[in-house]
This record gives sequence, C-alpha cells and structure tokens, in this order.
Amino acid sequence: MNNRFLKNIIFLLFVNLLVKPFWILGIDRIVQNLVGDASYGTYLAIFNFSYLFYIILDIGLTNFNSKNIAQNNHLLTKHFVGINQAKILLSFIYFIIIFLIGWLIGYNTEQLKLLAIVGFNQVLLSFILYVRSNIAALLLFKTDSILSVLDRILMILICSFLLWSGLFPQNNFSIYWFVYSQTISYLITLVVAIAIVLRHTNKLKFKFNFPFILMIIKKSLPYALLVLLMSFYNRLEPVLIERILPQDISAVQAGIYAKAYRLFDAGNNISYLFSVILLPLFASVIKKGEDLQSLVKQSTTLMLTMTCIIAVVCIFYSKNLMELLYPRNENELVEIYNIRITESSRILQILMGSFVSISITYIFGTLLTANGNLKQLNIVAAIGVITNLTLNFIFIPIFEAKGAAFTSLCVQFVTCAIQFFIAKRIFNLKLGRAFWLSISSFIILLIAATASLKSLNIHWIYTLLISSLSGIIIAFITKTLDFKELKNLLFASVNHIKK
Repeated sequence: MNNRFLKNIIFLLFVNLLVKPFWILGIDRIVQNLVGDASYGTYLAIFNFSYLFYIILDIGLTNFNSKNIAQNNHLLTKHFVGINQAKILLSFIYFIIIFLIGWLIGYNTEQLKLLAIVGFNQVLLSFILYVRSNIAALLLFKTDSILSVLDRILMILICSFLLWSGLFPQNNFSIYWFVYSQTISYLITLVVAIAIVLRHTNKLKFKFNFPFILMIIKKSLPYALLVLLMSFYNRLEPVLIERILPQDISAVQAGIYAKAYRLFDAGNNISYLFSVILLPLFASVIKKGEDLQSLVKQSTTLMLTMTCIIAVVCIFYSKNLMELLYPRNENELVEIYNIRITESSRILQILMGSFVSISITYIFGTLLTANGNLKQLNIVAAIGVITNLTLNFIFIPIFEAKGAAFTSLCVQFVTCAIQFFIAKRIFNLKLGRAFWLSISSFIILLIAATASLKSLNIHWIYTLLISSLSGIIIAFITKTLDFKELKNLLFASVNHIKK
C-alpha cells in the first residue's frame, strides 16, 4: 500500500512539474513575446481581476465535497446533482458581480468582451476542480493526476499548432486565440472528467434542492472569506497597475510586471504542490497528538532551502534570465527593449523576496488551516488586503510596476510573519537556536557562493547551474537539510495520505 501511494505522489509531482512550468515558461511566455507587453498586460490584468472573485464560483464546495465523498462514497449520486446546481447558480452570481464591478472601475467594451471569455474560463475551471474532487475522493489518484494537467497539455497542443503549424502567421497572433485555446481545453477536460464520474454513479435525479445548497453555503462561508481575501492581496497588483497608471503606459507596465511575475508564478506552483501534500499530513498529526514540532521543522527547512536557492539565483541572474526568456523583437527599438528588460529584471529581484515569504506562508497557513484557525487566518488576510491597497495606491503612481512588486514584498512578509507568530503561540513551537543558526549560515554561504561564481569569466548559464548545485551542497554542509529527516518526512507523508 505504501508503494502505491508513494508512486501516486511521485507521479502527481512529476506530471505537474513537467507540464505546468513548460506552459508558463514556454507557451505563455512566447504568446506575450508575440502579442506584445500592452496586449498581454491587459489580458493579465483582466485575468487577475476575474480571479479575485473566483471563490464565488466555489465558496468551499470542492473542499466540502472532497471530504464528504471520501468518507461516504454512496452519497456521490445524491450530491453530484445538488452541488452542480449550486455551482450553476453561483456562476450567474459571479458573472453579475465581475461585470458590474468591471463596469464601475471603467472597463471599456473591448475589455468587457475579454472579461466575458476569461470569466467563462474561470467557470469551466471551477467545474473541473469540483468534478475532480469526486475522482480523488474515490481514491482514483492517478486518474486525478492526469486530469490535473490534461487542460494544460491540450492548451500546449492547440497553441503549438497555432504558433508553429505555418497555417497561421505569427505576426498576426491574437490574445483572443490564446484565450479561446484555454476555453476549448477546459471544455474537453470537463467532459472527460464528468464521463469518468458518471461511470461511478447510479441513475441521477435532477431535482432542485435549495435547503441542501443553503446548508453547504453556510458551512463554507468562513473558508470562502479566507480565499477571497487571500486572492485580493495575492492577485491585485496587475489589476491596480492597469487601473491606476495613465492609459498610455498602464497596459505596458502591466506587461513588464507580467514578464517578471511569470518566473515567480512558476516557482509558486512548486511551493503550492508542497502545501497540498502537507494539509492532510498536518491534520492527521494534530488529531493524533503526534510530534508536530519535528514535522514543522523538517517541512520549513525543506521549503526554505528550495525557495532560497531559487530566489538567490534569480536575483543574481535576473537580467540574464529576462534576456533569455524575452529576446528582442526585430520591430522593437533597442533602447525601449533595454529599458523594459532592466525594469522587469529589477521587478523579478523584488518578487523573489515575495516568493520566499509566500512559500513559508504555505507552511504555517496550511498548519493553521489544518487546525481550523480560520478566524485568525481571515484577520491576517484582511490585514494583507488593507496593506496591499494602501501601499499600492502610494507606490504605483510613483514607481509604476516596481511599486507594485515592492508592495507584494511588504504584504507577503507581513502576513508570513504574523502567521508564523500565531502558529508559534498556538502550537508552542520551539525551533531552537541551532535551527536559526543553520538557516542563517546557509543563506549567507549561498549568497557568497553565487556572487563569487557570477564574477567568474564563464558563461552565465554554467555558473547559474553550478550555483544551484552549490546551494544544495551548502544546505547539507550547514545541516539545513538532513538525509534521514528528508526520508522520514517523505514516508510520513505517504503513510498519512494513505490513511
């Protein structure tokens, strides 16, 4: 049984780490290079705006369903119809809200058209995640792992065809092609997922059950509020850049921010997958009263090691990475290109600080979620939203996209610190001086090694790779990482997920 679950975890991580970074750093990046910073910046702002209210589409239904069906498989037939009816109702509410707010903040006809398509994609994604929760609850983990990347694989195939088949000129590539490819991919994935679920259900009865819908909504509201607040302080920057700055530079600045944010997003996907595995593990350890101190320490050191290596390397090689990912278009003036690359590289350096903070938040936020401390998390998230809005309205008019990046750094650091101290107080966490000494030594030596290697007269790609490898070696030398502890953490994860 252990081997089965270990294989499922490895398979899930493998397919996600293979497909999603390729989508972000491959297709998504190429599309921005083709359509330009202004067009992509507008898309990113509208996408993030639609995502701010994504929780309205779900309000915790997926989490409720996943836990409920896992414990009571026989309820799948009954709940499948009822929850889908609730989600259809929520989809109408979602569209009313995003269009009303979009109109109030000044979106024009073209922007509202794009919002309609992007919003529809969010609706499809919401249904996919709900249907997948049934598949995971039935313990069809490998099937769920494939479905978790099926939409991205289809998008890669469709966009690759549009980009490189030769039937469509690249210089005429439209952001709408990109968005419609997502729509088609989501539709196909949803149909496949529903077909899989229907194989495990009895005859469905389509009867509207309003009391059932109301009961689920009431149970989900605290979680829904938390996700809504976190979405605001995590996704607000591109929206505010596009809305606050003058119209002649807003879309371009949002596009410049998007270039740096793409690497941040790719790294964040890795950290998020780690938190998904930790949630059931923390919940099980807390319930059984087992050794939580050791688990928190092991997961924190592993997360810090991974994120610090990525962050330090990206900070030192920010301009090289931006030039590699975004080569100059032959129609783009050299001076404008250099200015935008320099701006995006500085934004990347700032966002990497946010990356470390948000990754640690995945540890302590997940720990508090597993313990049911939603009230404290909602207060922290509310502080994050207020801080985000206040600083963005101060910094964006002065520093443009760099101001938004600096705001992200401040907000993520503040929320990370607050969550750490709340968790420390609730669980009486004592990481110890040795822990902090090893972490400090690791970071100092990592920075020194990366700076020394970058100064060598060697091609930057080689020194970047050596720096990354050196970081792993330094982590073991400073005892930030330990082979025995990593092995224990891995098998603990397998055993608790199995149960």
